[in-house]
Amino acid sequence: QVQLVESGGGLVEAGGSLRLSCAASGGTFSSYAMGWFRQAPGKERVFVAAISRSGGNTYYADSVKGRFTISTDIAKNTMYLQMNSLKPEDTAVYYCAAHPGYYTNTYYITPDEYHYWGQGTQVTVSS
Repeated sequence: QVQLVESGGGLVEAGGSLRLSCAASGGTFSSYAMGWFRQAPGKERVFVAAISRSGGNTYYADSVKGRFTISTDIAKNTMYLQMNSLKPEDTAVYYCAAHPGYYTNTYYITPDEYHYWGQGTQVTVSS
């Protein structure tokens, strides 16, 4: 089974940047499509960004498009979420997820499609 561990969260002022990491063990990103989700207190877990197994296809939620960038480093078995121009409404626990899909260039944007999840990392953006 693959294990996912997020890191890089913290407290940042509005307009600032953070880079989240998702390290995988017990597996390799070459076998998975990957995604980032977030969940604010009392809210549903929602989609943020996704990337295909090949790394060639990405997709972003409208709320983060143009500000966030998802990427993977296969050699390091790590996925990243670069977050720029952060807003208070970005405050949430951020989760990485893996999908053991067959298709190299396919990505997934709903939580129910993912099989493996990390425990999350807190991101707090102050106004």
